[in-house]
Amino acid sequence: MKHILSYFEYCPHCGSRDFREHDAFSKRCGACGFTLYHNASAAVAALVVNARGELLVCRRALEPKRGMLDLPGGFVEPRETAENALRREMREETGAAVENVEFCCSFPNVYEYSGYEVHTIDLFFRAEIPDETALFASDDAAELFWLPLAEVNPDDFAFASAREALRRLKAAKL
Repeated sequence: MKHILSYFEYCPHCGSRDFREHDAFSKRCGACGFTLYHNASAAVAALVVNARGELLVCRRALEPKRGMLDLPGGFVEPRETAENALRREMREETGAAVENVEFCCSFPNVYEYSGYEVHTIDLFFRAEIPDETALFASDDAAELFWLPLAEVNPDDFAFASAREALRRLKAAKL
C-alpha cells in the first residue's frame, strides 16, 4: 500500500521536480521551499446502545472492507464540527436523528482507499436514538441491526480503531 505523498513527483507550488520526502508525513521542494503535509483526516463513529443493552451495528456496503461489521459514521467534512458530522452521518446511513451526543474517545486508524493509505483520527461518540422504529440502512450501510452488547466481538469489526473503542465500551470504560 502506497502513502499518498508518493504520488506527488512535482512541487504543486512551482512545478519543480526537486520535490522530496521531508519526513514521514510531508514532502518539501528544494527549489522554492514549499512543504506539502499530509495530515490525518477526521472521522466519526456512533456508539448507540439502546435500553435493552444492544449496540447499533451496520454492515459495510462499500469498499474498503465491504461486508464487514462497522459502526455508523464517516468522514468530517470541511467547516463541519465532529458532532455535526456524526448527526449528518447518522441521518445518511440510518435515517435517525440522534440526541445526547457525547464524546468518548479517539484512536488513530489507517483507511485503505483507491490504492493508498488514508491516515485518520477516528472520534467515537455515544449517542441516543429517540425512535428506533425509523431506522433504515442507506448510503454506506448495507444493513443495520441491534447486537446484544454481550455478543459483540470487537475482532469482527472492520477497523482497528472501532475494535479498540468496542473493547473499551465492553469493559465499561466509556
